[in-house]
Amino acid sequence: MALLLPLPATLMPQLNRRNAFMTNDQAPAQLTPRAIILAIVLAVLLAAANTYLGLFAGLTIASAIPAAVVSMAVLRVLGGSTILENNIVQTGASAGSSIASGVIFTIPALVILGHWTDFRYAWVLAIAGLGGILGVFFSVPLRRSLIVEQNLRFPEGVAAAEVLKAGDNPAQGVKLLGLAALGGGLAKLAAGSGLRVIPDTAAASGFFGKWLAYFGTNLSPALLGVGYIVGLNIGALALIGGMISWSVAIPIYVAWFLQDNLPLAQQLAGADAETMANAIWSAQVRYLGVGAMLVGGMWALVSIRSSLASGIRSGLEATRAGATRATSHTEQDLPMKAILIGLVLFTIPLFVLYQLIVDNIGISLVMTVIMIVAGFVFTSVSAYMAGLVGSSNNPVSGITICTILFASLLLVVLMGRGAALGPVAAIMIGSVVCCAACIGGDNLQDLKAGQLVGATPWRQQVMLAIGAASCALVMAPVLNLLLKAYGIGAPTAEHPNALIAPQATLMASVAKGMFGGELPWGMISIGALIGVGIILVDEYLKRVKAPFRAPVLAVAVGIYLPLELSVPIFCGGLIAYLVERKLGISGDSPQAERAKQNGILFAAGLITGEALMGIFIAIPIVLSGSADVLALGSGLQFGEGLGLAVVAGLAFWLYRAGARRAA
Repeated sequence: MALLLPLPATLMPQLNRRNAFMTNDQAPAQLTPRAIILAIVLAVLLAAANTYLGLFAGLTIASAIPAAVVSMAVLRVLGGSTILENNIVQTGASAGSSIASGVIFTIPALVILGHWTDFRYAWVLAIAGLGGILGVFFSVPLRRSLIVEQNLRFPEGVAAAEVLKAGDNPAQGVKLLGLAALGGGLAKLAAGSGLRVIPDTAAASGFFGKWLAYFGTNLSPALLGVGYIVGLNIGALALIGGMISWSVAIPIYVAWFLQDNLPLAQQLAGADAETMANAIWSAQVRYLGVGAMLVGGMWALVSIRSSLASGIRSGLEATRAGATRATSHTEQDLPMKAILIGLVLFTIPLFVLYQLIVDNIGISLVMTVIMIVAGFVFTSVSAYMAGLVGSSNNPVSGITICTILFASLLLVVLMGRGAALGPVAAIMIGSVVCCAACIGGDNLQDLKAGQLVGATPWRQQVMLAIGAASCALVMAPVLNLLLKAYGIGAPTAEHPNALIAPQATLMASVAKGMFGGELPWGMISIGALIGVGIILVDEYLKRVKAPFRAPVLAVAVGIYLPLELSVPIFCGGLIAYLVERKLGISGDSPQAERAKQNGILFAAGLITGEALMGIFIAIPIVLSGSADVLALGSGLQFGEGLGLAVVAGLAFWLYRAGARRAA
């Protein structure tokens, strides 16, 4: 990098003013009004985009790098920006994906359960905003232990810092981001919910004797981008999970077990292969993923218990010690006294919300205690896992399931197994914990980037809280727009192509099943055994130091998702692998992350463009009351061939963009 070259002494003052990461004895401008405003704008846009993506595909993507690039370009135009100001912007903006994850993984379950008919603004605002701020508070004591002492990787944080430190030409990155967003947006406009020039999926299916065969792929540029960012390892595991469901479990169920499920067999009498495969997946086979997720969530807790306990203890001790000594601005967290006061103040409104649900002070108090304890524990888990595998691969959905199960068990004792409001109460606890855990992992990623560029931790923590609260303001309107335009959850006659909201559907099923609902426990048990087997395989790969790992939750998500979502994710991961081969890089060193920047920006553009176009398309659909409002005539609607060609073209463009090494 240019900053490592020897420079004349006369240029050093200018260099130091421009790159504040080279000092730690003073605090240059960071939390400026323009940085706060830009961070809020980016956070809201990224929250909306990730809301659509998460409901559609069950995945959200860390957004620090695109936010950093946009910030550098905008603030450079305004003049006088510093690296620390840009770091503040990416810190606040990254709250968008975190709050979106916490919300869409849980809150749509209240609609799926039938408790809400739409998303109530005040409730969503309180859950997302307060949960996000609590996540910031919970994670503050962990910074010194996980970032300074244990020096965990925090890959997105390291990558964001590299982008900030090497941001000599952000305009080029913004151009790449914008072109990719245009391509992804136009592809979404042309697809099934827009002009219908191309379909949403391409699939083939049929019967071979008593065996059913199905294979399909979604024609989504955003999923290609997701796969590129998560990489070949995770993409391959998602596809393996999908093949377990669709190429193994569903054919076996059709051949040997369907006749024993008389209601389902009668429902599917005479159905074609694709309809039958989707119905069996929805009613039975996807619960294999539930069992695997349950095992994966518990394994995440067990596998890091010693390191986590040590990290929490060390962080709290360091926080207490720091209150009695002078420290550099690069080591200053929010004061513990302020955190404790904030925890009390922000917990009281949540207690009131719980009381409004159950109308029992004792039960509301228990719910609040569960929320606080689980929130701190699982925020710590999320922060630790973010340091190990990154925020995009963080098993938040698995630990949220554990929260809902634990809360449900206690609430069953207090409310009874037939309590109608039991599932709702459990989801309300899980939603706050999920928002806190998502923000906690993101906070540590941002603080890692801040450590590398010389930022002040408390300023980043304040900015992240502002970003979380800002995103919470728009979540309910975005969710209601998507609900009315596309539907959320199971397809219906009114919304045959509903956003499946896989995690929220899972949370609703688990919570309802704990309070007297019916769940296919046989499938869940088999899924749990599959999860154990995957853990054993992963432990073996770890022991032999294999380059390929098998985290159980990545496979579990693949089992639970429709196959057509996993296929393009795998293809995106394969493109990333080919780009790495072309560039001659491997691993996740800062240099490798820097070399991959162009591809990451292009992938992020595909995701953002498609997601925002999906939201824009929803507006005329809702206003007109017709899903066909933008559809062209049948003569201009082409088949799967054109759709595959469009996606293949965007995939090639992604490869070309990624194969150009970032300067």
